[in-house]
Amino acid sequence: MDGNKKRGVSVREVLSYPALQLRLLAGGAGLDRSVSWAHASELEDPTPWLLGAEIIMTTGLALPRSAAGQRAYLERLDDAGVAALAVSVQLHMPPLRRAFFDTAEERGMPVLEVPLAVPFIVVAQEVAAAVQEDSRHRLGAQLQVFGALRWLAAENLDTATLFRRLENLSGYDVRLCTTQGRPLLPGVPVPEPSLVPQSADAPPTIPGGFVLPVPSPGGAAGFLIALERDGARPAGLAVVQHIATVAALQLAVIRTERETLRREGTEILAEMLQGTLDQEAAERRLLRHSLEGATELTVVRGVTEQALLRTLDDEPFLLLNRGEDRYLLGPPRLADTVAALPGVAAGASRPLPCGASLRIAQREARWAVSQAAASGRPLVRYGNDPAGRWLPDDPAALDALVEQVLGEVLRYDTAHDAQLLLSVRTWMERDRRTDDAAAALHIHPNTLTYRLRRFSALTGRDLSSTGAFTEVWMAIRSALELGLLD
Repeated sequence: MDGNKKRGVSVREVLSYPALQLRLLAGGAGLDRSVSWAHASELEDPTPWLLGAEIIMTTGLALPRSAAGQRAYLERLDDAGVAALAVSVQLHMPPLRRAFFDTAEERGMPVLEVPLAVPFIVVAQEVAAAVQEDSRHRLGAQLQVFGALRWLAAENLDTATLFRRLENLSGYDVRLCTTQGRPLLPGVPVPEPSLVPQSADAPPTIPGGFVLPVPSPGGAAGFLIALERDGARPAGLAVVQHIATVAALQLAVIRTERETLRREGTEILAEMLQGTLDQEAAERRLLRHSLEGATELTVVRGVTEQALLRTLDDEPFLLLNRGEDRYLLGPPRLADTVAALPGVAAGASRPLPCGASLRIAQREARWAVSQAAASGRPLVRYGNDPAGRWLPDDPAALDALVEQVLGEVLRYDTAHDAQLLLSVRTWMERDRRTDDAAAALHIHPNTLTYRLRRFSALTGRDLSSTGAFTEVWMAIRSALELGLLD
């Protein structure tokens, strides 16, 4: 049957709606047919109840299985003036025969595929909106949402203001979150946890609105939830999809800015650790990274850079990688946040003024992380240790103590590939329990006893003496802070 002449949008226009994600299966010659309505029907012959120009939607429950039956079904619809047939082939649709497709091509009867993620009601709503006066409102809203990109360029809007405007245009309250339900963009509230879908492939419709993934490279960055406002004129799924696109673009801009700041922060932290920035210059540059007031240097081991970035996403910090260690400068609370990561060993310096020299803080944090790694604790703060707090701040004084007490043993261990210092340290850390220390070293207790005597001979210090024991223990702690021991 020739395409009807009734007023309304065309099948071609409906096919082009990005919100519906329709795909043409056959009958492309009839795409200019007018559409007045979209209706779901599972009747083998719905024609007695049709007025013409409808898009008939079916899951295939009443579609015949035979080739002849399918041809007759399509011919009945075409003869009744149906604009197009929309099928959901992933549900109850029987195998579509060649005769079915041939009939669609011969008659120019469009056959459209509706994806499983798009409910039939959404198709009906979009078609109804397009053929009624409300279509002008939706078109205007879409054009103004596209204009949001111009606002960004011309007015330099912050994210919160941008999305308030989009809410007013669309008739929806907009919520954004990551896939874990955390804030996705600054200034935009997160939805109730019950509204966050488990998968980016979830259907887009929810009671009173829509939920859509926010696209990003590698998969969905999160979700946009649009809830109809009381008394507003909701602009429909297409407009919500455009808002999700704006959210994706804004997220990309913010991530680029964050990456630029992160790289700049890495350079600043490297210069501060090298001592090439005076406090005034460092303080000015740290302020750009929202760092002011007391800061703390933390050395982190056992976690990846990506894990740290995810955990500290909303926090101000500088991060520098040095081998397996991650140097982190930020507010004192960050060390506790990092300590919650699985498998982490972190050592934090004492708090210091923003921009102050990191020479001493670096030594404190390195010593603390060594203690954390050795003890299995996730976090050690310098100053909380009863021995470490009495060590001098001057590295030269520490070096002198190590040389005076342990110098001969260090040289002996190097020349003979021995483990005298490790054996004494393990024995001391286990409260001088010889059997426990020997087991930890995988040696016989008699071997450990010999090493203790050899250590005493080289250092001239009797480890049974409280004074000598304390001096050796402080020298070992000094060597740890200087990075001479693991």
